[in-house]
Amino acid sequence: MKKATINQNDDHPSKDIVASLGDELLNRKVVLCITGSIAAYRAVDLARLLMRHGADVYPVMSETSSSMLINSELMKWATGNEVVTKLTGNLEHISLADYNASDLVIVYPCTANTIGKVANGIDDTSVTSVLSVAIGANIPVIICPAMHESMFQNKIILANILRLKQIGIDVLEPVLVEGKAKAADLESVVSVVINKLKPVSSSWFTKKKILVTAGGTVEYIDPVRVISNLSSGKTGISIAREAEMRGADVTLIFGHGSSEVEGLQRARIVNVDTSSDMFNAVKYELSNSNFDVGIFAAAVSDYTLADRSSIKLNSECSHIDLRLCATKKIIDEVREISKKIFLVGFKAEYNIPTPVLIQKAYERLKKARCDIIVANDVGIDGSRIGLDTIETHIVDADKNIIHTPIRDKPNFAKILLDIIEEKALKSK
Repeated sequence: MKKATINQNDDHPSKDIVASLGDELLNRKVVLCITGSIAAYRAVDLARLLMRHGADVYPVMSETSSSMLINSELMKWATGNEVVTKLTGNLEHISLADYNASDLVIVYPCTANTIGKVANGIDDTSVTSVLSVAIGANIPVIICPAMHESMFQNKIILANILRLKQIGIDVLEPVLVEGKAKAADLESVVSVVINKLKPVSSSWFTKKKILVTAGGTVEYIDPVRVISNLSSGKTGISIAREAEMRGADVTLIFGHGSSEVEGLQRARIVNVDTSSDMFNAVKYELSNSNFDVGIFAAAVSDYTLADRSSIKLNSECSHIDLRLCATKKIIDEVREISKKIFLVGFKAEYNIPTPVLIQKAYERLKKARCDIIVANDVGIDGSRIGLDTIETHIVDADKNIIHTPIRDKPNFAKILLDIIEEKALKSK
């Protein structure tokens, strides 16, 4: 039973979105601390995404974030709750972070300054005081660093981060790009929050062994040049996250992509490079473990170089002729190794009529002996390669079709796993 919260307003219009994407965090109280990083503006979207999964979000802002970066009124609008910007005689840090006062505290974004203070027991701001109480009360804490890359690589800061990890604080590693250590993406953060707070239900997936492939592969022209595709890996990663949240034992074979594999807490991740690497990794995993479900969402290269150059090709040449040959279809080999696995294939086409898309997917299903196959047209708006959304037609062996209109990929993953569970239970 949570303690009475400060300034609670359950009727605020901004709370109309609560649980619109899922109820995993329903009745969960999350304290969102915001510090003085330029990435503070992203806290608005994080708050809204947490709410869409059911959470009641209470913002706490440092002086810099509230006076220079984003207005506290914006966070009040976003969450429907009053914002703590300084501590008063109302003892806001106790009301929010004392024993059983909240379910989780997250710092997004978190500056090097705040990391150093928390690691050394300093609580001279509203944020650090809330964290000091939460750590003492054993409330789960997640910290998402955001700063320049050179600052993040400072050995003192890295030592402070290690110290936080050693006392049980979850630190979501930033993405190092463009000379910045950018705060973890919002979907990854929410996935971690759900994993920490949502009890594993006794679903069909509990303790099941799930193999997922995701991302694209590359094929080398010479030691420094490749051919590839534009796959982001977002669909496969969303599926792996959802399976993990349902209690499955997940192995993710991941190639290349723009999406990060953060947010997976227990999954075993096997990184691969080429289509041959992917083929060998899948074959090895299937041969050495009894998987219940295999979901082949990776965009494996269809062609590789017939003759790869062992030296860097001369860039002064006016043209280079490349001879390509077809790669092995990994999914076609699965039934030869694992006859009882529930097999899920993917078939992507570009800008073709829906009946043709479905027929092509069905033919691929029959050839690979899949249980179901996911057909998607990456040439249509809302479902193009690399987007966060997808539209699919899920086809089974009897050519029954389930259409999933355009939706975000985590939501699609939920639907897909529901279908897998239903069909797996019926097949017994």
